Amino acid sequence: MAVAIAPPLAALECADICMQTLNSSISKTRTQLFGTPLRRDIVFNRVKKASPNAGSQARSATTASLMRGEEYHSEKPPTPLLDTINHPIHLHNLTEKELKQLAEEIRSDIIFSVSQTGGHLGSSLGVVELTVALHHVFNSPDDKILWDVGHQAYPHKILTGRRSKMNTLRKTNGLSGFTKRSESEHDPFGAGHSSTSISAGLGMAVGRDLKGAKNNVIAVIGDGAMTAGQAYEAMNNAGYLDTNMIVILNDNKQVSLPTATLDGPAPPVGALSSALSRLQSSKQLRQFREVAKGVTKQIGGQMHSLAAKVDEYARGMISASGSTLFEELGLYYIGPVDGHNIRDLVAILREVASSDVTGPVLIHVVTEKGRGYPYAERAADKYHGVVKFDPATGKQHKGKSATKAYTTYFAEALIAEAEADSRIVAIHAAMGGGTGLNMFLKRFPDKCFDVGIAEQHAVTFAAGLACEGLKPFCAIYSSFLQRAYDQVVHDVDLQKLPVRFAMDRAGLVGADGPTHCGAFDVAYMACLPNMVVMAPSDEAELFHMVATAAAIDDRPSCFRYPRGNGIGVELPPGNKGIPLEVGKGRILIEGTGVAILGYGTSLQNCLSARSLLEEHGLSATVADARFCKPLDCDLIRQLAQHHEILVTVEEGSVGGFGSHVAHFLALHGLLDGKLKWRPIVLPDRYIEHGAPSDQLVEAGLTAAHIAASVLNICGRRKEALHMIG
Repeated sequence: MAVAIAPPLAALECADICMQTLNSSISKTRTQLFGTPLRRDIVFNRVKKASPNAGSQARSATTASLMRGEEYHSEKPPTPLLDTINHPIHLHNLTEKELKQLAEEIRSDIIFSVSQTGGHLGSSLGVVELTVALHHVFNSPDDKILWDVGHQAYPHKILTGRRSKMNTLRKTNGLSGFTKRSESEHDPFGAGHSSTSISAGLGMAVGRDLKGAKNNVIAVIGDGAMTAGQAYEAMNNAGYLDTNMIVILNDNKQVSLPTATLDGPAPPVGALSSALSRLQSSKQLRQFREVAKGVTKQIGGQMHSLAAKVDEYARGMISASGSTLFEELGLYYIGPVDGHNIRDLVAILREVASSDVTGPVLIHVVTEKGRGYPYAERAADKYHGVVKFDPATGKQHKGKSATKAYTTYFAEALIAEAEADSRIVAIHAAMGGGTGLNMFLKRFPDKCFDVGIAEQHAVTFAAGLACEGLKPFCAIYSSFLQRAYDQVVHDVDLQKLPVRFAMDRAGLVGADGPTHCGAFDVAYMACLPNMVVMAPSDEAELFHMVATAAAIDDRPSCFRYPRGNGIGVELPPGNKGIPLEVGKGRILIEGTGVAILGYGTSLQNCLSARSLLEEHGLSATVADARFCKPLDCDLIRQLAQHHEILVTVEEGSVGGFGSHVAHFLALHGLLDGKLKWRPIVLPDRYIEHGAPSDQLVEAGLTAAHIAASVLNICGRRKEALHMIG
């Protein structure tokens, strides 16, 4: 049967009838929710009552009972309800009142646990109510809940059988600071890096459908993770596939995607938002929308356009600017929702979970990072990452050191270079504090660029700056630069553009574990034809290498440095390094018989190993390679020809510095005689989180391990075993 196409006037009349009917429905729903017909003055009164600051009055009552000068408990409050929760299923029969109590108990549990271990505090405090609501409504592990980034998952860990181990968080053989598949069946996907949850969740949802299963897949993405391009690629594909899954945007107004104007995120709109969010998630409205969408697509034209407006009106009076973006990508948008209102969260999650309408849904949840801990709420960084601290005062127990972090030395070196050269600019990917570039920003506010969690863009953006004759320094963690490797190859190295890569967190990183371990940068950078690859052995060398990178203006360059502190060597005057001769290393101590060639800060353990060998009657030469590419061929040839044993040492994976040395030795016949060459590198496995000293032992990179390797080559195996015993 042919479909009769109504004339424009009839279409308008039809649309008008639809609008009147929908207005009536909305009015009735509001009356049910609010108890009286909606009036402007009532709306604004309710908005004020439901604002995120409303909780401060309740918290002030608790504060009044605390000791003078303290804004939080000095002793851990009792947790009678949480003590009965061992698995998510135990939440299913709790009342709304009990869920609220549970959230408060979890929050204090997190504060006191992290105060003893350190870790990511603010982001986890912000998702307590959301976590409680998720585990109340859904059935983990059958329903898959993905946390992105995984450092928001402390409440999730507590509710999934790991509470008793929270005191081991980020410690050797303890709980990971992120979600981890091997740690719990409730962690369906590991997420130490950001913006992966929607992609992984979509894959799980499609896999579920192919198997004929019926479980839910929920991707919780936030704390900056929505700023990365992969999230949008995944949403675009999810909209195309129209697969059933739930995306929860945790918008904590820190580095999350702005959902209002260019000036910042939209504030929550209280009770009005609550009412409309309930309406938006209703099953009847969603099914009506799908039916209407199918019919109007057949009719087309003006009617389709008007029906779309009706739909937008029903979904929040176009109150959530930014929803159009998600809708264009194919996700049904609900929000914004108060992320600390358990009643609303539970109601919306239940409605969405029970709906028969297919397709991806995005629930926009507004939370407060650091929620419930006054010191975190006020701090500029919301106590994002903390060391051990006093819960009562919020004071962090930061250890005193005679030296600064390598990160700080890098920032000081770059500032000194920029003082002398106006062409120097700096780029980072949402890590101004982590890379030290906040210091550079303070001195040069117009020359420091935070591109968000978007490493690919950061690299190509830097390439564009280089095209215009500027001198870009792109400061990105070693493990994060992995995300932008094609851009490094195609956009920078292939075009021989002088972008400088400052690779922080090179080597082992302690508590952050394998997700943040900078093991591979030497291997993946030194294989590029045009790249200059270098590594400082101490903080003074770092200053010189920053100066060297600034001076290299005909090709790209990079340098790596670790997470820890310097060793206390004298710094160059005025923090201004002196450019090194590219491709030239140095000999620090002359010896006979044995040569130890160190790359990067592992050189310090090489020097200590030499002292241990002296106690066993062996004299060793210790050299600092400085460069992996180009290699100092003369230095390597000299060491090979004048020593019986040559050991290369680096805190990086196989395929790095030692491999380049071996390639040179083999090509030039230097392995054809009596020379015994051995590489010492990170083992070919991921080293779990823990104390840096424990990680070095496991990796076999301590001074004792280096010395034992030499003794073993000499055939003195008992002495070698005793040394590392």
